[in-house]
Amino acid sequence: MAQTRQDMGSGNVKKLLLQLMIPAVVAQVVNLLYNIVDRIYIGHIAGIGAAALTGVGLFAPILMLLNAFAMLIGAGGAPRTAIALGQGNKEEAEKIIGNSFTMLLFFAVVLTIGFYAGAPILLRLFGASEATLPYALAYSRIYILGSVCVLLVMGMNPFITTQGFAKISMLTTVIGAVINIILDPILIFVLDMGVRGAAIATVLSQAVGAFWILRFLTGSKTILRLRKKHLRPEGRVILPVMGLGISTFVMLSTESLLSISFSSSLARYGGDVAVGAMTVITSVSQLCTMPIQGICQGGQPVMSFNFGAGNKARVKEAFRFQFTLCFGYTTLFWLGMMLVPGLVAGIFTSDAPLIQYTTWAMRIYMAGIFAMGVQIACQQSFMALGQAKVSLLLACLRKLILLIPLIFLLPHLLPDPVFAVFLAEPVSDITAASITVFTFLSRFDQILDRGAAKV
Repeated sequence: MAQTRQDMGSGNVKKLLLQLMIPAVVAQVVNLLYNIVDRIYIGHIAGIGAAALTGVGLFAPILMLLNAFAMLIGAGGAPRTAIALGQGNKEEAEKIIGNSFTMLLFFAVVLTIGFYAGAPILLRLFGASEATLPYALAYSRIYILGSVCVLLVMGMNPFITTQGFAKISMLTTVIGAVINIILDPILIFVLDMGVRGAAIATVLSQAVGAFWILRFLTGSKTILRLRKKHLRPEGRVILPVMGLGISTFVMLSTESLLSISFSSSLARYGGDVAVGAMTVITSVSQLCTMPIQGICQGGQPVMSFNFGAGNKARVKEAFRFQFTLCFGYTTLFWLGMMLVPGLVAGIFTSDAPLIQYTTWAMRIYMAGIFAMGVQIACQQSFMALGQAKVSLLLACLRKLILLIPLIFLLPHLLPDPVFAVFLAEPVSDITAASITVFTFLSRFDQILDRGAAKV
């Protein structure tokens, strides 16, 4: 443990951040491949590709809710674990990991039962038509049965990263993604299993990732071990974890509500082709948000540890570097989406009308995505510093307060309702980022002066 504490607390901050960020970004991008690869293969199934792609896209709200419950624990527990390590309290850090594991298993059981039974009703609510429902239902029920693996991979992997084992964390997703990429064409095309094959490939690859994580956290190489004596939940341990993780939970769960809002509005005004375009756009937008989440995931242990240790200068340096990387990446991504959206859309489908529609819609939807970098950098920094309340408020700002109301309001104010639905995204992106940056910069020094004892 002493060596890892020394690594976090001394030496070149930028070099340390890159050592943690690069594997975290790779892990996030590779993790994203689970769903993107599925959609790419599904979108090119002869004869049914467009309908199948749209149907699988309608599963997104359920997928986002599964991810939300995983990160309620992972995003809340990892910073508190790092802060405990920074304060030299290894026993408390291990209690957090044990309690978190138990809560993830509990959520997995409840969510599997609820979503499996409610899938047909939910998918229709999300905008499934008679043409797309069979594909949505076939994919979703298989994926839901493997949700315990999804929750363990997403919820426990941050506890590996926060100890400084970024490469081990990266391998968790790399191994699973490689297996998924290999199995997808075999199950979808060779064995002619269609969307069911894609779901089975994803579940099997996630199962391998879950096994990898549990083997590491119970082995001899980890600093903090998953121990039987810490599995029984304690309110004083798990409640602060969930309190801190609630902002990430809100961010991801409102993504589900957001997906429902987009799908239902676009189905109403633009039909299946508009919903299909949104499926492609959502996948592409994750190529923007997931890498910056990886940057922040890599920056979190450094900020949290040094915040716990009272080293304000290193916390500030880590934030500035994280902020610069996030904003730089999203600006480059925005430029690419403005210049070649049709080329990107063609990766996901060979249906010419869908590509043409998506090209038009993507330029509107992505017009403000450059602002996402600064918002996520600041919001996740609040998380790293244990600021649950303000992080929760900012998580609600973009989606609940701005974006979802605009999705339903703008179509009544503009002559083209489909254009209005897509326009809601950049308006909320730019507004929320401006408010978030101002809030963070005005409170940053005060938080550092109060210190981790007040978290």
